[in-house]
Amino acid sequence: MRLNLYFLMALYSGVLLTGCMAGPNYHTPAAPNTHSYTHTPDNTKTVKTSGLPNSGKAQQLVTADVPAEWWELFHSAELNNLVRIGLANSPNVIAAEAALKQAQETLNASIGTALFPSVSAQLIGGRERGTTVSIPGISNSITNLYNPSINIAYTLDFFGAARRELESLRAQVDFSQFQLEAANLNLTSNIVTTAINSASLRAQIDATKEIIKLQSNQLRIVKQQFQLGGASGGDVFQQENQLAQTIATLPPLQQNLEQSLHALAVLVGSLPSEIDLPKFNLHKLYLPAKLPLTLPSTLAKQRPDIRAAEALLHSASAQIGVATANLYPQITLSGSYGWLSNTPNGLFSYRNVVWNYMGQVLQPIFNGGALMAKKRGAVDAFQQAAAQYRQTVIQAFQNVADTLTAIHNDAKLLQAQNNAEIAAEKSLKLTQQQYRLGGVNYINLLVAEQQYQQSKIASIRAQASRFTDTAGLFQALGGGWWSRDIKKCEG
Repeated sequence: MRLNLYFLMALYSGVLLTGCMAGPNYHTPAAPNTHSYTHTPDNTKTVKTSGLPNSGKAQQLVTADVPAEWWELFHSAELNNLVRIGLANSPNVIAAEAALKQAQETLNASIGTALFPSVSAQLIGGRERGTTVSIPGISNSITNLYNPSINIAYTLDFFGAARRELESLRAQVDFSQFQLEAANLNLTSNIVTTAINSASLRAQIDATKEIIKLQSNQLRIVKQQFQLGGASGGDVFQQENQLAQTIATLPPLQQNLEQSLHALAVLVGSLPSEIDLPKFNLHKLYLPAKLPLTLPSTLAKQRPDIRAAEALLHSASAQIGVATANLYPQITLSGSYGWLSNTPNGLFSYRNVVWNYMGQVLQPIFNGGALMAKKRGAVDAFQQAAAQYRQTVIQAFQNVADTLTAIHNDAKLLQAQNNAEIAAEKSLKLTQQQYRLGGVNYINLLVAEQQYQQSKIASIRAQASRFTDTAGLFQALGGGWWSRDIKKCEG
């Protein structure tokens, strides 16, 4: 019994003394050494468009964290509610949550088998009859056998193969965590931009209907002038053609709106036929006057896609350690303690005690170069992950730079389109008056109508672009998930 206690103590000491780990120790890559997202110095304020209190205001970039619930800055209760529904019901988010739990349970299972000895209880019971051939010392009688025992085994992790494998699995958990954050960010961004798109399409439909009404009135006037001899039949036909062309633009807009609503229903986890979606209006959305802009040095820590790529890099680094440790000896200690008897009476008495303990050393000598090939492959996988991480970072900075440029250009475009719409409306009214008085021909009137129609639709699209690219900036900066975690800790 004392010998077995010594064995258990040696086994436990071996567990505690396994401290060396082969392979490289992972270090987080340094952030890009840059102070600006764009080649030219970042302009911190956009231009303003008068007459549009919501979509035309100037926006200022300030150094601040992105709020976790950034979509609330649009001040739309309907949009906020839709995002909450989507986060609760989206199959993509639910799948990402399940993947995270699976990765965590895989890690938990590996911790149990890698860091601790395996202990199992065994009970063997049997009944047998000896051989019919007469052999000296062998009885032909029927014999019972009872053998309860406890077995212990542990492979000492002297070179860190098990701990490197656990390190890799922890990185896989991190990867799943950031994949979940990315799924949340993509979902919220898609809901916001799809809702803005539906509002834009609805505004374009309303504007087109107004233009149709205007052109219908103009057609009535042209017909009256034709009856009085003040217009030709060609003028009537041209106005009818212009009206028909405008009417023909409605079905595509209505189709796009319906498809946008279908997409919005799917984003929130519903069938298109099973949800009553709100009617979003561009004039009821609030364009944030201040836009948070985090420092370039912190972007790599905040973008979920970058953090996910880094987690894969960490996992690949740990796998180099696993492949390296497999080149060295593996030492396994095992033992058992139990009782053996042919009767159940007095089975657990001291005279029936049986035990054993042993150690095993396994050193690979020749395997056709397989282990070295696996190590080289692990190094190659790490280099691949490093290149993919670098590419993800570069694309993230491009994403932010593109969005910042778009925000400034959107403001300038809206200002120009709004001025064009105002000028086109004044020109149309003046041309209509001149046409009724015979001061201009009908071609001038058609040109004025077309310019007004085009400028009206373009102005609506420019307004929508400001909202969409504002949402795009929040997405490009990572969505503020870290602010949510800080808020929870403070709470």
